[in-house]
Amino acid sequence: MSYDNTCKYLAENYPGEFVRWLLPGVESDIQVLKTELNLEPIRADSVIFLQTSSQILHLEFQTSPTSTPPLDFRMLDYYTRLKRQYWCEIEQVLIFLQATSSEIVYNTEYVDKKTRHEFRVIRLWEEDPTPLLTNVALLPLATLAQTDSPTDLLTQVVAAVDMIEETDERQNISACVQVLAGLRFDKNLIQQLFREEIMQESVIYQDILQKGLQQGEERGKKQEALALILRQLARRLGDIQPQIEQQIRTLSITQLEDLAEALLDFTSQSDLVNYLTNISPS
Repeated sequence: MSYDNTCKYLAENYPGEFVRWLLPGVESDIQVLKTELNLEPIRADSVIFLQTSSQILHLEFQTSPTSTPPLDFRMLDYYTRLKRQYWCEIEQVLIFLQATSSEIVYNTEYVDKKTRHEFRVIRLWEEDPTPLLTNVALLPLATLAQTDSPTDLLTQVVAAVDMIEETDERQNISACVQVLAGLRFDKNLIQQLFREEIMQESVIYQDILQKGLQQGEERGKKQEALALILRQLARRLGDIQPQIEQQIRTLSITQLEDLAEALLDFTSQSDLVNYLTNISPS
């Protein structure tokens, strides 16, 4: 199941709760911003934009610190796109879900020779669980918060979920809790505390399952296209250099389809290099 999709579900269905958590004092109308920023090579599964009357809150959830392109550059890229389109104040928060010792999760800025861009970073395993436990929308995140007794914390979350009066909401939050708890707890413990049928009946479970199937189909299509194009390039140009092949593997399905047509005009590997540079300049 997708941890990213779970967090995106929560933020999009409870935008006000996330804004009040991360931007205390903001009480104006809050809406999910539907915008066309999900251009390659940025993956949009874990990205949410919440708009208030005066600013945009950009949320990015991550289970792993490794990313292509690197996370710090992605934050800069999103910032410039948002700024260009909306020209307002932008608050960016990168939220790491799973505990790690990687130095990347402590980086709060992108630095280049003449460029410096800052953003906020939240490492959930260092967060106080108290404010998360008192907010229905944040209960799933509370399972990953700081604690000396993880099992006791999970039990507290379960008790808070049981107190949700509305049935559909209780089922959906329960499902989100179980998905994110899987990053920290043994599956058997989670099953002991939650009834499986509640999760299967929830909207979020069905949504995650469907998105997982769609993503699996997309990955399968991309692998087929990638394998075909690499064979065509090898026959036309000879052995492809490893770094060039790696660059090709990062292309989207649409970009691979365009490359399949363009390669018919290639006569040397320099043609391929120039083509890749033009569609995704370094």
